[in-house]
Amino acid sequence: MSSESTLAQTPPMGWNSWNTFGGRINEAVIRETADAMVSTGLKDAGYEYVVIDDLWEADERVEGRLTWDSEIFPNGIPALADYVHDKGLKFGIYSCAGSHTCAGKPASYGYEEVDAQTFAEWGVDFLKYDFCYAPAGVDGPMLYRRMGQALRATGRPILYSLCEWGSHKPWEWGATTGGHMWRTTGDIYDAWESVLDLGFGRQVGLEAYAGPGRWNDPDMLIVGMHGEGNVARGGCTDVEYRSHFSLWCMLAAPLMIGCDVRNMSQATSDILLNTEVIALNQDLLGRQGYKVGSIDWGGEQAQVWAKPLLDGSIAVAMFNLGDMQGRRIAVAWESLGLHDRRPCTVRDLWAHEDLGTFTSSFSARVDSHDVMLVRLTPTTEV
Repeated sequence: MSSESTLAQTPPMGWNSWNTFGGRINEAVIRETADAMVSTGLKDAGYEYVVIDDLWEADERVEGRLTWDSEIFPNGIPALADYVHDKGLKFGIYSCAGSHTCAGKPASYGYEEVDAQTFAEWGVDFLKYDFCYAPAGVDGPMLYRRMGQALRATGRPILYSLCEWGSHKPWEWGATTGGHMWRTTGDIYDAWESVLDLGFGRQVGLEAYAGPGRWNDPDMLIVGMHGEGNVARGGCTDVEYRSHFSLWCMLAAPLMIGCDVRNMSQATSDILLNTEVIALNQDLLGRQGYKVGSIDWGGEQAQVWAKPLLDGSIAVAMFNLGDMQGRRIAVAWESLGLHDRRPCTVRDLWAHEDLGTFTSSFSARVDSHDVMLVRLTPTTEV
């Protein structure tokens, strides 16, 4: 088995610069972020990639090669990659399948082989590959296959993240390009309606396309942004962040943090470092969760999602998506493929407590925009 084929056997975890910093990125921010990934415990929890998004580039190529903006990266990208690696982390960078990046910098169309080799020489471990300024009439999947081949030819294991926005259903062909994850949606922003749309709305039915080495990506985590950053539009509450994080873990989605990890609140830290919830996302069975059903209370909706796990247990998330407080949501064993007389222990993964042994069904009162996230473990054969 090649080293490249062992990448992303569980959903990638890390941090991306765009949502908070956008064009305000610089060398100090990346170094300080790498430091914080270690000091806050994020690295130990599994977050390993530090990814610079757009606007790291100089305005022009030099002798046909991409290079960095020396004003904001005075020591250069290779030295920065070395710094990140010295922290026990992995380094990621951004380019685009078109002639220019989304922010107008030089991109990789027609330069795929030289850019892939450049990234490999710099010590890059992760490439986010966007889809702006693609030439008219050019086949999008072909552009992604071209860069995928170029990355493989370098001999360096580089995780390949396709940021194609779901335009050409990349879940159907992303793995054939050498991709390890692919965006299924447009950009997320820091508002509950964005979580509802991109998460609860657009991920239903995509579970068949995900598994070890190939993950559906509904975009970065907005946990902890609180309205900050260049794409924020109001900001979620901590309760909404908890529901957002719960769904992304149930979806086996990549967990790419978008907030400023140098200045996390305790609530943000508690969400991002909940190892019991992360364990659902990183479960080695590699199953993406699926929607079991929904409840409509006259326009107020609840949804129940399930995710089978390697040890035979099942993660169940009960979401109150509406504005009504304290609505009771139930899940029946039969909807999960369990015999209705099978006893199951139930553990609340946010409260970190066992709730007891139940048969036939489980229910809980869930407040507005909140979640009850539990792990059901069958105890005996019927």
